Amino acid sequence: MKRRDWALGLLAGSCLAGLPAIAGAQGPQAAPVEGRDYLKLDKPLPVLPGKVEVVEFFGYWCPHCNAFEPALEAWVRKLPADKVNFRRVAIAFGAAQEPLQKLYFALDALGLVDTLHRKVFSAIHVQKLPMNKESEIAAWADSVQADTAKILDAMKGFTVATKARQARQLAEGYAIDGVPTIGIQGRYRTAPSIAGSGERALAVSDALIAQLLHKS
Repeated sequence: MKRRDWALGLLAGSCLAGLPAIAGAQGPQAAPVEGRDYLKLDKPLPVLPGKVEVVEFFGYWCPHCNAFEPALEAWVRKLPADKVNFRRVAIAFGAAQEPLQKLYFALDALGLVDTLHRKVFSAIHVQKLPMNKESEIAAWADSVQADTAKILDAMKGFTVATKARQARQLAEGYAIDGVPTIGIQGRYRTAPSIAGSGERALAVSDALIAQLLHKS
């Protein structure tokens, strides 16, 4: 979903407007080209030293993020953990999406992402469950036999509030206006909507990570 789309009152499910239906003409293995396959930030963002930082900006509410998730998960498993630090950042473009943003950061704080992350996507996009209110999230948590009280408490806590604020700042730094988007080392961003397909976006990310590792 793009910011302007949300501002126009479109449904959350419209997330990344204009996603191409076919892969980019260059194919997944072609050398990435700035401006076509990825964008370079005007002002680099600070990152921690030692590893290449890779961030996926996403929203549980976004059907394109849901569709991208299986390929992304497989790709992440192949990243060299000693050289690349991957993390997800949940995005909310408006108040209606904030509960799901807080849910992700609550799951992350409780160490439940590995077990419940895909189940949230499934609840929204496969089971078509409403997940926009605390009561609806509580009902879902009960249905998957999670500790509902802990999840709701975490959603209201300081840690999640801090993560949400940091997410907003990082998204602004990367000039994120739609999801899913991949940010790399505070310098570049790519996305299925930029590169032409999810496969191409991951291949472009691989190439940019390799360039950064070669320079380090």
